[in-house]
Amino acid sequence: MSFNPDLCRNESEVESKLIVSYLLPKLGYGIEHWHQEVTFGSIRLDFLSFATQKLPFSLDGESPLSLVMEAKHPRENLDRHQRKLRRYLTSMNVKYGLLTNAKEIRIYQRVGNDIQLVFNCLGGEVDDKIEEIKKLVGRDFLRQNRSSNTTETPGEKAEVSEAIATQSETKEIVSNTPENQANQVKIETESNPINQSRRNSMKVIAVYHNKGGVGKTTTVVNLAAALSKKGYRVLVIDLDSQANTTFATGLIKFDDEENDNLKDKYIYHVINYPKKFFIPEVIRKSQFNDPEIDVIPCHISLMKWEKQLSEIDAAKTRLRKKLDQENYDFVIIDTPPSLNLYARIAMITTDYLIIPSDLKAFANEGLRNVKNFIEEINEFRDQIGVSEINILGVLPSKIPTNSRYIQYTLPRRKAIIQERYNLPVMDSCIFQREDLAKCLDRTVLIDDIEVPNPISIFDYKSDEPSVEEFENLATEIISKV
Repeated sequence: MSFNPDLCRNESEVESKLIVSYLLPKLGYGIEHWHQEVTFGSIRLDFLSFATQKLPFSLDGESPLSLVMEAKHPRENLDRHQRKLRRYLTSMNVKYGLLTNAKEIRIYQRVGNDIQLVFNCLGGEVDDKIEEIKKLVGRDFLRQNRSSNTTETPGEKAEVSEAIATQSETKEIVSNTPENQANQVKIETESNPINQSRRNSMKVIAVYHNKGGVGKTTTVVNLAAALSKKGYRVLVIDLDSQANTTFATGLIKFDDEENDNLKDKYIYHVINYPKKFFIPEVIRKSQFNDPEIDVIPCHISLMKWEKQLSEIDAAKTRLRKKLDQENYDFVIIDTPPSLNLYARIAMITTDYLIIPSDLKAFANEGLRNVKNFIEEINEFRDQIGVSEINILGVLPSKIPTNSRYIQYTLPRRKAIIQERYNLPVMDSCIFQREDLAKCLDRTVLIDDIEVPNPISIFDYKSDEPSVEEFENLATEIISKV
């Protein structure tokens, strides 16, 4: 596998194409050895990789923290970011930092309270220079040379303790600081599970509005793709009997009901059966995105089971309880545009809520119903000992791309949401674009039968503006949860 810097047109592509797809595997870091979008207090790292996964670890000279990697836009001058990297390495006591904009790759080494440039090359030279890079920051090399790490100074230790004091991190870095070990943290990884509730690590997000046609399904599938591209393990759950998400993730590959391979194992079975049909038994691997994403599909027959399930009190919490046994990074639930049982199950199960809206009058009026519904669900959650739903915000979606609308109308409509309905509005915005619709409408011929073959916007057209919009949405969610 070789690397072409010309394929990186923005910061996200530097992250995905150079760091995630090329450098980390070449340097020997598997998915369990690195974490993305890591925050320690006021420090936010693009990537943090490990030479070892010893738990708990200390932020000192013997720390298994091995390498900070920072990605910048191809047009960015790396000199402007050298001071910030110095702060990262010295305050966290990490020995090496890699800084790149795809056009150039630099490696810095911490020496006391300063850093020194120890390697640099052009992006087009990285294939020829990869062995040199391995000998500096490759995982095997760092494991063999941990004892050579510089011992921290008292000043450095104080900075580390201060950084940890208010930390939060997307892969659940949590405080582990007894009074006499104030510089320790511990981290939960798939290879080293910690005995904690999954609610401390797995983030469950429902995408809900009781009005249809506001971009719910498009948001669910492309947000899942964006998080998956960042290296997170994602599960999508379709709780809408219209099965639009099941369709959009490419799981309806049949043209005749006789070939229907979903009706005997889908979300209904998870909800209805307490002792079987657990998550791993029901998930399907969806290839609508690379890498694949796990999906619990839905089926149009779900609607006929609502009355039966509504008479079973335990059915409301079964999905939540079964998810408690799993260890995904993110679970994203598509919900029906209603106040029915399945919407209730989604809202009982979730930790966080995104409310997509085109910000038009009918969608806005529906926000009153959404708020009342949330209040009702929160009362039930309190009865079962579960905290209230965390509302991430109203997500502007299916927004016209007209420049005058964006300049004048959109700000007014955002303000209405906050002032009239007292709901937060997300910073991200998903615009209505032709390619965003086309990628979910793709078909393919199988034995002369045309069947759906949808694909995420990331794999459909990587330079489409919608890609950046969903990357921004994923980044915003990561920072908030």
